[in-house]
Amino acid sequence: MTHARMSVAELEEFLQREFPQAFSHGDISIETADGRTSLLRQRYSDRMLRPGGTVSGPTLMALADFAMYVVLLSAIGPVALAVTTNLNINFLRKGQPGQDVVAVAKLLKLGRRLAVGEVALLSGTSPDPIAHVTSTYSIPTA
Repeated sequence: MTHARMSVAELEEFLQREFPQAFSHGDISIETADGRTSLLRQRYSDRMLRPGGTVSGPTLMALADFAMYVVLLSAIGPVALAVTTNLNINFLRKGQPGQDVVAVAKLLKLGRRLAVGEVALLSGTSPDPIAHVTSTYSIPTA
């Protein structure tokens, strides 16, 4: 986990080609990915909201899962079939309407078959997380 095997540009090209249903709408951008961490931003849209005017759980879970996938690919290279085996989310506070959601992902352990990480989800520029996620990914054998 010392260096990136894929740059942000390489990740974007790979995701456009292999995972367009999640990445080609232009609402999520990869700001950084270095083989240990990633920072993604989902631009605000009214589609993110649930009744009551808060960012929906499915929006947050999807962004967290995607951020974990990006940090893992930045560490291991273009392994399209790496898949989520576990995702646990704790909702901490309301995500504010009108604010982008930022995902800060970090790999905690990278093994040959499994990777474990965590993601902090932030609303706008607030330093206080709106959700905390832990996730495990399965890495296929070569």
